[in-house]
Amino acid sequence: MNHTAHAKRRQRVLDSLGDSVAVLATAPERLRNRDSHYPYRFDSYFWYLSGFAEPDAVMVLVGGEGAKAILFCREKNEERETWDGFRYGPEAAAAAFGFCEAHPIGLLDDMLPKLIANRAALWHSLGHDSEWDRRITSALNAVRTQGRSGTRAPGEIRDLRGLLDQMRLIKDGQEIELMRRAADIASAGHSRAMRACKPGMAEYELEAELSYEFRRRGADGHAYTPIVAGGANACILHYVDNNKLLASQSLVLIDAGCEVAGYASDITRTFPVSGRFSAAQREVYEIVLAAQQAAIAAVQPGASFAAYHQAALRVLSQGLIDLKLLSGSVDGAIESEAYKPWYMHRT
Repeated sequence: MNHTAHAKRRQRVLDSLGDSVAVLATAPERLRNRDSHYPYRFDSYFWYLSGFAEPDAVMVLVGGEGAKAILFCREKNEERETWDGFRYGPEAAAAAFGFCEAHPIGLLDDMLPKLIANRAALWHSLGHDSEWDRRITSALNAVRTQGRSGTRAPGEIRDLRGLLDQMRLIKDGQEIELMRRAADIASAGHSRAMRACKPGMAEYELEAELSYEFRRRGADGHAYTPIVAGGANACILHYVDNNKLLASQSLVLIDAGCEVAGYASDITRTFPVSGRFSAAQREVYEIVLAAQQAAIAAVQPGASFAAYHQAALRVLSQGLIDLKLLSGSVDGAIESEAYKPWYMHRT
């Protein structure tokens, strides 16, 4: 990736901070059992501003005069790299990712009180991680003990996520290309699963087809736990067991997407296991397809999330009335939420 974009984003944040400081940590590693960890996934906010994928990393953005972006990360360690793989180390990380300076992560707790002292505000995602709340509180208290010497602690804590959420709403060219690539790969994975599907297969066999195509085309893996739900399993919104056999007269729903450099795709499709819809299956499928098309047509600059949800909801409600599962008007079905036994979530 071109990390110039990450540096530009950090500068936008620095320009917004004024005489304040922001602290943003990546996600921690999670132990699966004994000495085995879950596959590591960085924090999305941290990645957006850094492009740095290693665990045990924190950035501190110091605004105002002499503004700078500081990275704290793991030191080089030949022994650990033999076991776990390459580490940048502070010096190489600063150069590669465009930080003003970088330090070993072990120095963070000692340096943080100095970095936040005499600042108007501290930007920290309070309530997101209790361990980080504790560390931030400890740093604030360390500064407060110096009050008699004229050193002051930040008088306000603000949530950096609100600022970053606004920035992340507008994608740059590099982001759009990554999103498009993730969508193309996911589409290829779904197509592969459709071609492979046949009666008697297990749901997990289709999951394997998805996984193979995602990785074969260079995706980092699944963007979330995939759903491969045959028959009645498709009525379980977050079914992830994926371990039942596919019956010849059933439909199968696949909800799966991949991730490319931190950007995710998310596709859901339903199709007949045998390759041919029954008349009843086709009738329901076409209602859902029409709802999707109505929602897509409602998406435009300035439109709210509610606009395309309402567009889909009206089509689905009319479809339920046409199928004689509901009676009355579309407006009445929506107002009374009579549609909810069949559609209990949002678009």
